[in-house]
Amino acid sequence: MSEEIIMRSEQRMKSLKTLTLAVYILYALSYFTGITAIIGIIINYVKQEEVAGTWLESHFRWQIRTFWFGLLWAVIGAATIVILIGFAILFANFIWIIYRIVKGWLNLNDNKPMSD
Repeated sequence: MSEEIIMRSEQRMKSLKTLTLAVYILYALSYFTGITAIIGIIINYVKQEEVAGTWLESHFRWQIRTFWFGLLWAVIGAATIVILIGFAILFANFIWIIYRIVKGWLNLNDNKPMSD
């Protein structure tokens, strides 16, 4: 019986890891589609309870912060385009989000939690 429980637990973690990877992909695709990041953040909040207490919780926290801070800086950048600094803010935000997606993806691939 305990072997069955271990197998279920391993399958659950594998499924949650795949879901976490899907959210990273959705965030990356948002540069081409626009809406996929919204789907990703919804998944983060809906499934957050399921990853609580696991090493994947840190990835969900990382993804949620990436979304909200990325959105904040996008709004600030868009609002300041008129005074030209907005272009620099938007470019820096673009690089920062790419960095966070890549770093998160690499850590996920190596089964490592994210450090804040």
